[in-house]
Amino acid sequence: MHRPWHPERLAARLPFLRRRARLRAEVAAFLAARGYTEVETPVLQPCPGMEPNLDPFATRYAAKLGEEARALYLQFSPEFAMKTLLAGGAGPIFQFARAFRNGEAGPNHQPEFTLLEWYRPGADLAGLMDETEALIRAVCPDGLRRGDAVVPTDRPFARITVAEAFDRLVGVDVLASAGDAAALACAAGIAVRPGETWQDVFFRLLLERVEPAIGRDAPAFLTHWPVSEAALSRRDPSEPRVALRFELFAAGVELANAYEELTDPAEQRARFAAWRAERWAATGEDRVPDENFLAALEHGLPPCAGIALGFDRLAMLASGARTIDDVLWLPVV
Repeated sequence: MHRPWHPERLAARLPFLRRRARLRAEVAAFLAARGYTEVETPVLQPCPGMEPNLDPFATRYAAKLGEEARALYLQFSPEFAMKTLLAGGAGPIFQFARAFRNGEAGPNHQPEFTLLEWYRPGADLAGLMDETEALIRAVCPDGLRRGDAVVPTDRPFARITVAEAFDRLVGVDVLASAGDAAALACAAGIAVRPGETWQDVFFRLLLERVEPAIGRDAPAFLTHWPVSEAALSRRDPSEPRVALRFELFAAGVELANAYEELTDPAEQRARFAAWRAERWAATGEDRVPDENFLAALEHGLPPCAGIALGFDRLAMLASGARTIDDVLWLPVV
């Protein structure tokens, strides 16, 4: 068996790994030049994140031998921790953070991975797209490569709303069908599978018809998501059916997820309560929200925008590697 550290296998991966190292330094320099401060926050958190579809790695902590232990989790992302720093007045910040999601492995996935997250007080979604585009162009001037496909970065990145994408590529008014799985499936010419919700049909169409068709000629921002998929983003005040969120795609890979951040603590509590109930119904796990994060929202999170970019994926596309494993020094799985 050729293990990841085996000289022959490591030698084959070294060009990708050295590109990764240069890329990290280039990204840090770019953000520092724009006034960002690099931070480090704990990987262990009282709540891994509230997304009901993600499974955590759990552990237990006791201050001393024999003391009753309490649950801690390896984080899905550093988002909660970084937003508490924003509420405290840290200003523009970024982090290369270790993140963990149980049950994930594949050409684009590992259960332990690196997220690049950055947040700027006062920024909006359009400004964050401008900055993200500038960063990708600066650190990957020769384009993004996956196999034989090369996506140039020296031309304007595409910007398309979810509603526009579904109209053009699926032929449906996705916002008009919100909450009605049968209506969305019928309009798209597909059958609803047993137990599928509107969200299930939405994501099936997104994965099968939308994502493969965007980010091929230039990286593409898919923006203004249905409000049911708002996550931690604000609603669009000019269109209450959508949220101020974008994802970035290139060469068939989702690279980043970004929000104009939700700052309303009451709405955030309500969303967490809904996710908590959904997780309980699906798995029997009672995932308790992070009260420290909610306290920071109560104190006052400034208007801001933030992004989580899969750094391993960016390294893969920057180096031309075919899988995530090629840009990891020692893959976990």
